[in-house]
Amino acid sequence: MNVAGFIFLLSLHLGVFQIGYGRNASTRPAVVNIGAMFNFDSIIGRVAKIAIDEALKDVNSNSSILKGTKLSVTLQDTNCNGFLGMVEALRYMATDVVAIIGPQCSVVAPIISHVASELRVPLLSFAATDPTLSSLQFPFFVRTAQSDLYQMTAVADIIDHYGWKEVIAIFIDDDWGRNGVSALNDKLAERRCKISYKVGIQPDSSVTQGAIMDILVKVALMQSRIVVLHLNQIVGFKVFSVANHLGMMGNGYVWIATDWLSLVLDSESPLPSETMDKIQGVLTLRQHTTDSDRKRAFFARWNRIIGGSPQLNAYGLYAYDTVWLLAHSLDAFFNQGGVISFSNDSRISSMAGSALHLEAMSIFDDGVLLLKNILLSDFVGLTGPLKFNSDRSLILPAYDIINVLGTGIRQIGYWSNYSGLSTVSPETLYTKPQNRSSANQKLYSVIWPGETLSKPRGWVFPNNGKLLRIGVPNRVSYKEFVSQVRGTDMFKGFCIDVFTAAVNLLPYAVPYKFISFGDGRKNPSYTELVNKITTGEFDAVVGDIAIVTNRTRIVDFTQPYVSSGLVIVAQLEKERSGAWAFLQPFSRRMWIVTGSFFLIVGIVVWILEHRINDEFRGPPKQQVITILWFSFSTMFFAHRENTMSTLGRLVLLVWLFVVLIINSSYTASLTSILTVEHLSSPIKGIQSLAATNEPIGYQEGSFTERYLSEELNISRSRLVSLGSPEAYALALKRGPGNGGVAAVVDERPYVELFLSSQCTFKVVGQEFTKSGWGFAFPRDSPLAIDMSTAILALAENGDLQRIHDKWLMQSTCSLESTEIETNQLNLSSFWGLFLICGIACIIALLIYFLQILQQLPPAPESASITGQDSSHSRRLRRFLSLMDEKEEQSRSGQKRRKVDNERDDEFGS
Repeated sequence: MNVAGFIFLLSLHLGVFQIGYGRNASTRPAVVNIGAMFNFDSIIGRVAKIAIDEALKDVNSNSSILKGTKLSVTLQDTNCNGFLGMVEALRYMATDVVAIIGPQCSVVAPIISHVASELRVPLLSFAATDPTLSSLQFPFFVRTAQSDLYQMTAVADIIDHYGWKEVIAIFIDDDWGRNGVSALNDKLAERRCKISYKVGIQPDSSVTQGAIMDILVKVALMQSRIVVLHLNQIVGFKVFSVANHLGMMGNGYVWIATDWLSLVLDSESPLPSETMDKIQGVLTLRQHTTDSDRKRAFFARWNRIIGGSPQLNAYGLYAYDTVWLLAHSLDAFFNQGGVISFSNDSRISSMAGSALHLEAMSIFDDGVLLLKNILLSDFVGLTGPLKFNSDRSLILPAYDIINVLGTGIRQIGYWSNYSGLSTVSPETLYTKPQNRSSANQKLYSVIWPGETLSKPRGWVFPNNGKLLRIGVPNRVSYKEFVSQVRGTDMFKGFCIDVFTAAVNLLPYAVPYKFISFGDGRKNPSYTELVNKITTGEFDAVVGDIAIVTNRTRIVDFTQPYVSSGLVIVAQLEKERSGAWAFLQPFSRRMWIVTGSFFLIVGIVVWILEHRINDEFRGPPKQQVITILWFSFSTMFFAHRENTMSTLGRLVLLVWLFVVLIINSSYTASLTSILTVEHLSSPIKGIQSLAATNEPIGYQEGSFTERYLSEELNISRSRLVSLGSPEAYALALKRGPGNGGVAAVVDERPYVELFLSSQCTFKVVGQEFTKSGWGFAFPRDSPLAIDMSTAILALAENGDLQRIHDKWLMQSTCSLESTEIETNQLNLSSFWGLFLICGIACIIALLIYFLQILQQLPPAPESASITGQDSSHSRRLRRFLSLMDEKEEQSRSGQKRRKVDNERDDEFGS
């Protein structure tokens, strides 16, 4: 039984093994059918066809990759035209293939991706770069090249690197072109740049030069000189030809072409000289592929096979790697037990008999498993690492930046999503910490259109006959700053002269005209004037425009040409001296510290003189009186007690110097208080003004009202609008009790001009805001930057000060101290003297106490019997006794104690 059972189990085991082996063998068929659809007659298609054939040869000859299974590719020539391309693609989908390489055209990709998702057939496109082809909408679409999203990011970084703010985009008017430009606009917006004008061109080759000329004529009339071309090669070279004819390939222009231009330069080089002459100085991008020995060997192999045109380009390398990507994924698919089988879709079967023969389409049963293995691929191909991130995009996107020069091209740097612009290859930067700081963004020098190395400014004034519309406030007061010449459209004033002087320093002409804002009866609202820029009514605003926070949010200002800030003007009253005026020279703290030092110095001198000077001895009451008398008599240098000790004389010398300084300062301050007429105001600053309930004046039309009410929470009912300097003076003279105001709050330039003729008013308190005046321009206006540079030049060469002196130096009364402060002397002015005196006292006392301690006799040995505490108390009493004894008595007593101690020692022995 045991032998029979063993034989039975053995046979059962072998049978099961054979069945399992047959199942595994069935999952690896001899041939796997894949498809490829692209335009055979395009530059990409011609290169891709050869690259795919070479990749098939390499895969099928490598027994380690698919372990005996061969790949078979069925090629389908599809038109990039939307409708025809879709019909051809749908017809091709009827064949049973496990994956499709393609499509090439982004226009065809969406409809094919929808069908592929239903049939569960992965699409591996090496050329459809439309950034909207996302994995969420098309789960079976896999892009094996870089998305145009990264290319447009690179273009935006280049524009930002050179400081340009506006660009013009010319694109193919289909989904690929529109979506690419939309991505560019988003990336520019992240860098505070924008597309100022964009125009589409019909995608077919029948577009005429006349239509292109109409477009470029409009472009030439625009302000921006930065043109981005997102076209195909047929239309792109027509645009360059017309631009060259119109003189738009010369100085001042910047042309940036996407990778369609580098594709032609790589594939069909050398181009005819007449073609190269039309694209001199153009920048273009090329998908970056890692430099490696395998890549160089493949290029050599390509040259041996082709021997001419077409030459290998980046898309050919991606097509080659796509075949290997699919081979690796199929190998993993088979290792996981994947089976190639197809089943009919009941929804499609119900349409049998239609002319489209849709029933021929079938679903790939294990398509999801194959797609999973494709997205998990991780190997190194000719283009570099092939690995997908969570967004199903290839990792480490990068581009080469190329400058067309002479008969060829010159690479000026790289762009990578890892580190931005660099002159170092991305592979080197990947080994270093990420650094996208502006200082790290570098490119080599560029030969721009017109054969110049100077970076183009990037913009000009539109050559459309229009003048720059500049709004100017029509003031009725303070016309020294800006005013309209009666009966004309001309303006004059300090601000106008500064503007015209700055414009004259610009390296280009600025055609402009001034437009008056205001009715001429009252000062206009400057906030409304600035808002006119955002509505497009004005192109700029010139005048005494304060640079404040709410305005900087909507416009750009130039460098300030005048420093400004809010100050308080009040009427001053004569200050009368009272019965206690003699206390005013010193502050309360100064009086306390001075009096304390008088007592301290008296006590210190008494301690130092008590033992040797009979004038500092006597009954306790007399000694206290002596201390007080001596202390305060030094104020008048009338002390009659003589100092005998060296330390006492040192302390007294320092103290008399301090008293001399204090007396002189007190006398001078008191004399000023009693003899000089003083003007004062109860308002000491913005805090004291805000704390009252009295009315406050402000200049009509200025931002002061908003600042006082919104920032300082002062009730608007307290604010009084004043329209002229005369109204300022009248309201201040009347005062708050007679329908006037307690103070006027205005900007310093106006106040200085007001006080030049009104000497009874002064600025009280400190300037409580800091700002300036500038000229306003639209956000990101390049003219604002150039005008700022011109204003700085005016300040450096002295012209700004000369203009200021011409209009604003009209003072008729002295502008003395613009701030009312107390005349009291504070402790902060004398603390150094008190510190020196205190240190002298402390040093003298320390030396004196050390001398006393040296005179103390040593404690007798018998003292240890009575305990340590009684010994300390005796030494303290003896120390105090020595300080109170006169020095002669102390010395005789020391001699007697010495004789007694010697006698005690003899008796003890």
